[in-house]
Amino acid sequence: MDPKPDWSKSQDVDWSRFNRPIPPWFTDAKLGIFIHWGAYSVPAFGEPIGELGTIDFKTWFKHNPYAEWYFNTIRIEGSPASAYHAEKFNNAPYDDFLDQWRAEDFDPNKWAELFLYAGAQYVVPTSKHHDGIALWDAPGTGDRNTVKRGPKKDLIGAIANAVKKLGMHFGVYYSGGLDWGISTLPPQTTEEEVRTWRPNDPAYAMYAYQHFKDLIDKYEPEILFNDIEWPESAKREGSYSLVALFEYFYKKIPQGVVNDRWGDHRSGGQTVHSDYRTSEYKSSLGVEDSPAWENCRGIGYSFGYNAVETQEHYIEVPVLLRHFVDIVSRGGNFLLNVGPTASGKIPEIQEKVLLGLGDWMKINSDAIYATRPVKEMPSSETPWVRWTSKGNKIFAHIDEVGTVNLLDPNNLLALSEKQAGSAKILGAGEISIIKNGDVLTFKIPNSNVVGPTVIEFTRRN
Repeated sequence: MDPKPDWSKSQDVDWSRFNRPIPPWFTDAKLGIFIHWGAYSVPAFGEPIGELGTIDFKTWFKHNPYAEWYFNTIRIEGSPASAYHAEKFNNAPYDDFLDQWRAEDFDPNKWAELFLYAGAQYVVPTSKHHDGIALWDAPGTGDRNTVKRGPKKDLIGAIANAVKKLGMHFGVYYSGGLDWGISTLPPQTTEEEVRTWRPNDPAYAMYAYQHFKDLIDKYEPEILFNDIEWPESAKREGSYSLVALFEYFYKKIPQGVVNDRWGDHRSGGQTVHSDYRTSEYKSSLGVEDSPAWENCRGIGYSFGYNAVETQEHYIEVPVLLRHFVDIVSRGGNFLLNVGPTASGKIPEIQEKVLLGLGDWMKINSDAIYATRPVKEMPSSETPWVRWTSKGNKIFAHIDEVGTVNLLDPNNLLALSEKQAGSAKILGAGEISIIKNGDVLTFKIPNSNVVGPTVIEFTRRN
């Protein structure tokens, strides 16, 4: 195959014009819900081999655990997904799944109520994933969207309305860097091939620009979560450029934010503007020392619904809560994904995790929302302890029951020597503490909910 043009030589741009303080709502939100729902939810197949960042990419692509990558994986010769597709679906065209996707049980209001109970402050559905199928009547898509075929509904509009009605912020995911539906390129089998063979031409750049503009005009999302880069030909000034898109978005949505997947050194293109950085499962963890960042992951190993996954592949509520609290204690946000079935139901296993998260948040959310890290207080693994703060309050998140010794090496907590009843357990009242130098000793009772116990202290002035 002939090499593509070298679009990386496109015009350099001073992206610093878009730098500004992060809107407080995003910094304070801490928890969002990601939704991966598409035609890939019909075959619902991926090999649950592990988390991104723990598997080498040579293995990853051929045995992809991401069900939303089904369109690509079935085209890889010798892949188990290819064999499954031949046996189960007789090698039917991928777009047959769009027509089979009915969303007959879709209840956006019920979804939104569940997300709110879980403690989410924002919701980000996929508007178009790599398969190129739009979940709204996107310009230029013909009938390859959910309004004209399959569900025959504006799914993005329905989710946006339900989410906003309950006071949550709304964002959109869009795959700007891959679109297998309008491409004749071979399947991606390595990370390098994803970078090399993503569409970079002006025609695709205009197509993607018009999609984002339409999403902004119709649904006013406060988050633009792009994925797998942006066409290199559009990293310039002028009409239909990424510069023009950012200018339009910030003018229309001044409190909006954009992620970091429009272009950086990881993809071999120009490094462009972002408001916050993103890690995924255990991949790209180096961004987690940024001023604003977000970790995303699924409840299982896949984002899209994967019928192959069982309980053993899903994160348990206690483990999830440790992960969430650790992220918040280091200044990050957590974007937790759900993958609905093709009918539109949140799978029971996923729902139980969201309910468990909500049970804990109902008691402890004051130690999460609008908090900041406490760099002076040391985290530990035995006992498991993480710290957050808000104003003059300092919160110790402790995953332990019974007698605990806690260090306050900087004498940050407003406790006198051998003073009792000077702190409280959220949801349970005062707790007696013995202070001996920089060691605090107390007993943590059993809790009615799983997850860390949170003790609220007062910061010394």
